[in-house]
Amino acid sequence: MNIILRYLVQRLLQIIPVLFGISIITFALMQITPGDPAEIMLRADGIKPTLEAIQATRHALGLDGPIHMQFVHWLYRVFHLDLGISYSSGLPVREELMSRFPATALLSGCSLLTAMLIALPLGIGSALYPGSLLDRLGRVCALFSVSVPGYWLGLLLIYYGAVKLKWFPVMGMEGWPSVILPACTLGFGMAGIYIRLIRSSLLEVLGKLYIKAARAKGLQEWKVISGHALRNALLPSLTLLGIHIGGLLGGSVIVESIFSWPGIGKYAVEAIFAKDYTVIQGYVLIMAVVVVLINVAVDLLHLLLNPRIRMR
Repeated sequence: MNIILRYLVQRLLQIIPVLFGISIITFALMQITPGDPAEIMLRADGIKPTLEAIQATRHALGLDGPIHMQFVHWLYRVFHLDLGISYSSGLPVREELMSRFPATALLSGCSLLTAMLIALPLGIGSALYPGSLLDRLGRVCALFSVSVPGYWLGLLLIYYGAVKLKWFPVMGMEGWPSVILPACTLGFGMAGIYIRLIRSSLLEVLGKLYIKAARAKGLQEWKVISGHALRNALLPSLTLLGIHIGGLLGGSVIVESIFSWPGIGKYAVEAIFAKDYTVIQGYVLIMAVVVVLINVAVDLLHLLLNPRIRMR
């Protein structure tokens, strides 16, 4: 436990400069984007942007001060979880993002579940029975998964699952049936990578000496696979899973747009088209923090699952 706690403290200290660098880049996003934020806000409110109105708005937003003071004030607000006000809706950006986060989290969880339900049996079966029909099925499924564009698969599922068969809602978030089509679209797109990764990792682990020693001791095959081989073979997939979780929580822009899913990704796209820079700034900052924290969590899981790391 002391090793895990010490490792956690080290990782948290390491991400402090990372988060500070992210804050600088996020703040710079507002400075390098074309257009005056004060003018954009006035136009969004339907006000004719006269020079006096622009200057008054810039002063109210604190945009007429030195750039370093603007950064200090903005960073102070961020520490107090104040991400500013949306130009389009006039609502706090934090509330807008948090109101859409549950929909994105639901879609992300169902997508990962779908991917694992496909990848685990096919990946493990392909490694245990190389050259078999199951192995060939896994190869075809993996090839199809990585080759088919997500938007095409999403439109295909909408056409057959919602329009033709009328089994699922066409768009939007209307109860649990509405999550099935977008989750299948995202999950199947990720499954192919995990099928090949699990297969190759498990084949490599099954050739290790400690697996041969476990079999020589007379352990049953299912105990060898579940208790020794899978634990080490799934470590590379766990690393990739952390990357995918960060991307999914950041919002799967294409799928959320196709299915009109009220998640963070769709909201960010709408903000880009509306030039709502405050929303874009808050979105980039929050998603960067989420990805960094997920990477720390994945490192901790590696530490728990792999005793060789704890021995270093």
